[in-house]
Amino acid sequence: MFTYYFQLGLRSLRRNPALTLLMVMAIGFGVAASMITYSVFRAVSGNPIPDKSAQLFTPQIDAWGPQQNLKGGEPAEALGYIDAMALMRAHEAKRQTLLYPVQVSVMPEGERDMPIAASGYAVYSDFFPMFDVPFRYGGGWNAQDDQTRSTEVVISDRLNQKLFGGANSVGRTINLGGHDYRVVGVTRYWNPKPRFFDMFTTSGFADESDFYMPFTRALDLRMRTAGRNSCRGKLTFKTWQDYLQSNCVWVTPWVELDSAADAAHYRRFLENYAADQQRAGRFNWAPNVRLRDVMQWLDHEQVVPPESRISLMVSLGFFLICLVNTVGLLLAKFLRRAGEIGVRRALGATRQEIYAQYLIEAGTVGLAGGALGLLLTAVGVSGVGVLFPPEIAKLARLDLSLVALTFAVAIIATVLAAFYPAWRAAHVQPAWQLKSS
Repeated sequence: MFTYYFQLGLRSLRRNPALTLLMVMAIGFGVAASMITYSVFRAVSGNPIPDKSAQLFTPQIDAWGPQQNLKGGEPAEALGYIDAMALMRAHEAKRQTLLYPVQVSVMPEGERDMPIAASGYAVYSDFFPMFDVPFRYGGGWNAQDDQTRSTEVVISDRLNQKLFGGANSVGRTINLGGHDYRVVGVTRYWNPKPRFFDMFTTSGFADESDFYMPFTRALDLRMRTAGRNSCRGKLTFKTWQDYLQSNCVWVTPWVELDSAADAAHYRRFLENYAADQQRAGRFNWAPNVRLRDVMQWLDHEQVVPPESRISLMVSLGFFLICLVNTVGLLLAKFLRRAGEIGVRRALGATRQEIYAQYLIEAGTVGLAGGALGLLLTAVGVSGVGVLFPPEIAKLARLDLSLVALTFAVAIIATVLAAFYPAWRAAHVQPAWQLKSS
């Protein structure tokens, strides 16, 4: 019966082409507006590391005091050198890392003598297992290499293509900023969106990093951060050591904690550490610490642009208006066939059969509207750069999941909109229709 009703639906669409076109356009434009904005919202609001987002935490310690804090008494979004190194020495977490962005020039081998600009991170060895960084060749360095300030480096597949043509470069030497490093690993493409581990420096949607080097080695070379550097009070430092001992924050810490009990224990450790600093006279304010997991951190940082939320709500409102218009058009279409319905009912058709016929017919309208919506979505996705910054606009893409969602939303929404018109059609009185005919 489904095939029969579907054929009846197709015939009905051809019977009233103008009315059908209006319904298809209403559904198509409504679905397209929703899917275009959803494609952007999906890209910026997803969980960047779903398997571990509840086990990864970023600690914050108030090193500025109530007068210098961020809005709402929030501590700085990063740590200074003193507090960051204190957390590493305490080693109260299963895994832990510090990181900050660096930029260097890479000297290629062979005939090419023009340096390549590269951006990366200074990190600890735990960075790679903590964040599930995938490797094409080799792997990361170990904790002993952190202690010995090793000259080892992990490079991205993209940089490996530029320098070594994509070959296994583990064991090869590259020159970063005038210093030689031994390649110990080459990552596969890895660029989580948003880039949760460095919201202090980036908007969360930067390009893939080119390399990762030991944090301790970067400190030995006195490499300044290539990202944000936020300070409070009078800046009197003149040397590298003065800078490290200042209240400037530029290091992002992350820890891995397996359970709620571990997280509670680490929070108590942070509070005790801040209390110790207060007793030592370094802080003259009460302990003020935070410990947020990945999704809490992204929410705190307001990663999702306000314009994406607003545009999504507006598009959904527009889609709702389109559905209301579709209800009216379907009602007019179905009730124009009241005589046909009366004859079918008189010949023994049940109300359930009338429901089935007209809901399936509405589904055909939704299918056609979905096809139109898909075409409009493809056009719209390519033009979202008009409303959003380029680094966000390029994340919107028309993939198989969005194609399936477009058709599903169009069909389901149209069928739901057809319930009231189908109910009215199913309750047509056969006797009245036969008498009037």
